Amino acid sequence: MASQLEDVSDLKEESQIDDDAESDDSVPPLRYDISNYGADFDVEGLVRRLDREDILIPGWQRNYVWTHRLASGFIESLLLGLPVPGVFLGRYEDSGKLFVIDGQQRLRTLQYFYKGIRPDLPAGNTSEFKLLGVQARFEGLAYQSLDDKDRRILDDSLIHATVVRQESPPENDTSIYHIFQRLNNGGRSVTPQEIRRAVFHGPLIDRIESLNSYGDWRKMLGNPNRRLKDQEMILRFMAMLHEGDNYKSSMSRFLNEFTLTNRNPDKDWLKDTSELFKVTISAFAHSVGQDSFRLSKGRAINAAVFDSMSVGLARRIRDLGELSPKTVREVHDTLIGDEGYLQYVTQSTSLAVSVEKRLKLASIAFKNAE
Repeated sequence: MASQLEDVSDLKEESQIDDDAESDDSVPPLRYDISNYGADFDVEGLVRRLDREDILIPGWQRNYVWTHRLASGFIESLLLGLPVPGVFLGRYEDSGKLFVIDGQQRLRTLQYFYKGIRPDLPAGNTSEFKLLGVQARFEGLAYQSLDDKDRRILDDSLIHATVVRQESPPENDTSIYHIFQRLNNGGRSVTPQEIRRAVFHGPLIDRIESLNSYGDWRKMLGNPNRRLKDQEMILRFMAMLHEGDNYKSSMSRFLNEFTLTNRNPDKDWLKDTSELFKVTISAFAHSVGQDSFRLSKGRAINAAVFDSMSVGLARRIRDLGELSPKTVREVHDTLIGDEGYLQYVTQSTSLAVSVEKRLKLASIAFKNAE
């Protein structure tokens, strides 16, 4: 019942932003040369690596979905010497740390069993993780109450890991995105921004998460989106501002490549871009208000209206200075009433021609405003 309510809530949240670019073809745009190697980790070593964050479970953290019995059965399999599925890992080149592409439920089960924490219960619950629905000799035992021999068997059990690395093309390390997407497509699908947060983590992603709590931004959008669509809109603003004139479809590919290229940006670039985002959003919030990026009152935010309007005004502020709230409102209303502009924010919005035309129209309108 709870999962059904979460699904309904997710759908409601997603409906707050209308983005037809989400229908972009997700097939990788090029052929990758991927290398991989196998590594057998003992369970005790895996848990230690997880605890000291040498192996990271992506920050977007899908909810733990295993039941108490399922988790107990996984632990029992290891105690009995039965084979268990392996895990897929990637490696962050800058830190050398590994991150989980597939297998987080298994790894979190191990980590929680060693800590004695029931992962299937709400946070703050103090119930100890004791095995349930297993052989009588293990029933009701926690890690600390296993006999010495069984504890050693569990500690020394091996879990196979496949560590993947993209060899080519060397300048476009986006294959992990597609691997992650395909290995995590069961149950609740993973959104593109959740994947970017996992595989392209760094100062850019951290700053986007910080900007997402900006007061005027939240006034425009309401509560934070659990599927990170609002954070993707901030990324889209940055990408269109700096590389919009070089856009090539699809939108997902464009955002992936921008994130990869700028995941560790120059500090001044990041500071200036962040401030420009805040100034631009505040200008709309104090002139047009919550309807700034909606085609009409009460409708969902239109992602194409957002990227073109926000970038158009941001370019004006950056190059020529700020406009009065009255002027911002006038330019906004003129664009929303222009049939040519509406065509490029409502039809095939991820095509290169649509992006080019709407950015040009919005940029010229704000640039020429007095």
